[in-house]
Amino acid sequence: MINEKYADILAAELNLAVRFVQNTINLLERGATIPFLARYRKEMTGSMDEVMIARVRDRLLQLKELDARRMAIIKSLTEQEKLTPELQQAVMGAMTMAELEDIYLPFKPKRKTRASMAREKGLDPLAVLIFSQRYNDIEHRAESFIDSDKGVNNVEEALQGACDIIAETINEDSFARKRIRSLFQKQSQVITNVVKGKSEEGAKYEMYFDYHEPLNRAPSHRLLAMFRGENEGYLKLAINVEAEIANEILEKIFIRGNNSSSNLVKTAIGDSCKRLLFPSMETEMRQWAKEKADVEAIRVFTENLRQLLLAPPLGQKNVLALDPGFRTGCKLVCLDRQGKLIHNETIYPHPPQNEVKESIHKIKSLVNAYKIEAIAIGNGTAGRETERLIRSIQFDRDLIALVVNENGASVYSASDTARKEFPDYDVTVRGAVSIGRRLMDPLAELVKIEPKAIGVGQYQHDVNQNALQKSLEDTVVSCVNNVGVEVNTASEELLTCVSGLGPVLAKNIIAYRNEKGPFASRKEFMKVTRFGEKAFEQAAGFLRIRDAKNPLDRSAVHPESYPVVGLMAEKLHCKVDDLMTRAELRNKLNLEDFINDKIGLPTLQDIFSELAKPGRDPRQQFEIFEFDKNIHTIHDLRKGMKLQGIITNITNFGVFVDLGVHQDGLVHVSQMADRFIKDPNEIVKLNQKVCVEILDIDIERKRIQLTMKGQNTK
Repeated sequence: MINEKYADILAAELNLAVRFVQNTINLLERGATIPFLARYRKEMTGSMDEVMIARVRDRLLQLKELDARRMAIIKSLTEQEKLTPELQQAVMGAMTMAELEDIYLPFKPKRKTRASMAREKGLDPLAVLIFSQRYNDIEHRAESFIDSDKGVNNVEEALQGACDIIAETINEDSFARKRIRSLFQKQSQVITNVVKGKSEEGAKYEMYFDYHEPLNRAPSHRLLAMFRGENEGYLKLAINVEAEIANEILEKIFIRGNNSSSNLVKTAIGDSCKRLLFPSMETEMRQWAKEKADVEAIRVFTENLRQLLLAPPLGQKNVLALDPGFRTGCKLVCLDRQGKLIHNETIYPHPPQNEVKESIHKIKSLVNAYKIEAIAIGNGTAGRETERLIRSIQFDRDLIALVVNENGASVYSASDTARKEFPDYDVTVRGAVSIGRRLMDPLAELVKIEPKAIGVGQYQHDVNQNALQKSLEDTVVSCVNNVGVEVNTASEELLTCVSGLGPVLAKNIIAYRNEKGPFASRKEFMKVTRFGEKAFEQAAGFLRIRDAKNPLDRSAVHPESYPVVGLMAEKLHCKVDDLMTRAELRNKLNLEDFINDKIGLPTLQDIFSELAKPGRDPRQQFEIFEFDKNIHTIHDLRKGMKLQGIITNITNFGVFVDLGVHQDGLVHVSQMADRFIKDPNEIVKLNQKVCVEILDIDIERKRIQLTMKGQNTK
């Protein structure tokens, strides 16, 4: 019954059919994963995509948290003997946490306040008299409340205590709080000033030294920058509204007369705003703005991460990878087509050693000895110099030589994962291996690295870390399952991300593989320790067996659908292999002939598409990119110069472009096209090759301003 209530709420909020939401909730609570539901349960979810299913999951959690808080409040009110039928109805009807807390606020146990001290002095009846606003002789009536034993020595003290009670009453009025909250959300300004004496030290926040803008219009990156400046002690930040407007709103709610009592209520309203309501609302608005900024920053990060993880793979090649360096030399590794380390050593082609001839000789001999097909060069220190060296060598075969973004390679090399994978090698060897492998298959290698360390975020260290981690995990899992995993070569980290597996089953799969040899069919998964029917249902469709006898085991067709594929082949009097290789046979099928109580048209359409391209990698084709051979450092750049670059990071305020000079340039969103761009993702993607023009160069601050205007960007 509770889930039905949630389904009704979610269906209304997300504009979905109740039955599909109900099915999705039930499946999620039985352990189904988002990729599995989006791919293999379309009939039950109404073909919701992963984003919508995640929204259902996350909002469901919020509703459950709201109900848990609701029950805690009911319990507290019951224990206080304050629960009335009307109050219970209000609590049960609240649909947001803010609304619920507003209702509970008057009854919430609190520390000693000016109002509670006034109540202890017996001034509550006087506050009621004043608040009623029926009396013009309120000073005279206040005389009866003078009691020196209780600490009320004169009329002024009595009236002040009563007004303190009224101010707190106004602050705790749920309707008043709702109106003032709405005012803050619509009209508040975020105001920042530099902390006295911090101007020089906090120069990077100079634009916020005397700054204000409407809170509801402030973009995520500016809000997070302001909050960071405040946390670092350089900025003072405030969120406020015009006091006169707030007073007018409250006076319309609470002023019911025109006498001395009404004047006291007006005074109490001003005091309530300044001392209670405004600080409370500022705290709320800070949280509201921070959450809003976090959501947007996390969205930007996860979109960048998705694009990076789904970057085109070079594929299985024998690779020579170089982690460049000057004084410490260039760490060099050779990897076979499966990414296995087969050789490593260090060369010293750069200053101070300058062993150029020896290095070239060594590289050429390794290329020949290990039948190298591609060379991967890290883009860090000495990266361009090493690239120049490689391109100067005359090899006796065609080789692909590419600069690879090495962000996160050092994090991986020092991780437990790397130590377990290469216990006998130091961090420099592990880093070079990571560079080579991410050229071969970015997804398979990058899943081993903490996503926050990959360097494609926007204030990722300032946002809610739990929310960020959850979103990043969703993104990694989504990408892995979208591509599919070759079970016989996948690493433990890659297998861990497969729907329904996790760390324990990933370890067990590798242990089984090491003991028994490669899997021959998907049926064999059930022989793995703890790989039960539930795990098989969730994972089997995402695991591929490239050399399987059954062609469907190489595809994304789920084993539960093998019978219907068999029926298709039977109807056409052919083999499943024929169905997968001959389009003229598939085109004779009428999919509606195969609909039954378990499989509907959406699943049949997916099966049909998969039969046409079984197991095909959905990632784009790999493209070779080279930086301008005449540009190596920021000193080689000139204003007006036009260059090819590659996009390394996308933010709300623009994109960063690698020009091959060890310092990315910024294309501000206003310089991205000859038209208004709201979101840079409208026209560019991570790792996209773009043509840019240099607008300005600040060598001292290492800043490069670029434009893409007039560069034929769509």
